[in-house]
Amino acid sequence: MNEKQQKPVTLLTVTGLFAAIITLMTAYICHIPYGANGGYIHFGDALIYVAAVILPRPYAMAAAAIGGGLADLLTAPMWAPATIIIKMLITLPFTSKNGRMLNGRNIIAPFLAALISATGYYLAQGILFGSWISVIVSFAGSAVQSGGSAVIFLVLACAMDKAHIKNKAELILYQ
Repeated sequence: MNEKQQKPVTLLTVTGLFAAIITLMTAYICHIPYGANGGYIHFGDALIYVAAVILPRPYAMAAAAIGGGLADLLTAPMWAPATIIIKMLITLPFTSKNGRMLNGRNIIAPFLAALISATGYYLAQGILFGSWISVIVSFAGSAVQSGGSAVIFLVLACAMDKAHIKNKAELILYQ
């Protein structure tokens, strides 16, 4: 296989690995159910953020949608359609174009992603349950999940920047 053919295969492989890890982190590792609506707190979003910083946008969106969607199919299937859309959208505030994982945009991005996630799940709950007022309490769970994921992402990104992981990944993915 020549280099031109190898690049998409490498990107798809890394995307698949991210999707698998996101699924496991979301569905099984630190999976804490809360509320009567089938929601749960998890830290899979932290890995979505890492994918959004390392992979090109379409691949990060695919990893997020597949990983989050599979996790919901395994734990709370009614949420899968909304999750697929929301997880793709939360990758948008991040950039993968800088040589470092932590830059101004990526430090702010987890908090913008939290707003996208909370709004998306608020809309999904309103549609699923037919009530737009009772689901407001879900914002607390969204805040805990998104806040925890933001902290984990910032710690991981700091450690990965010290190890120059982004530069090493760029050599593999973009060359």
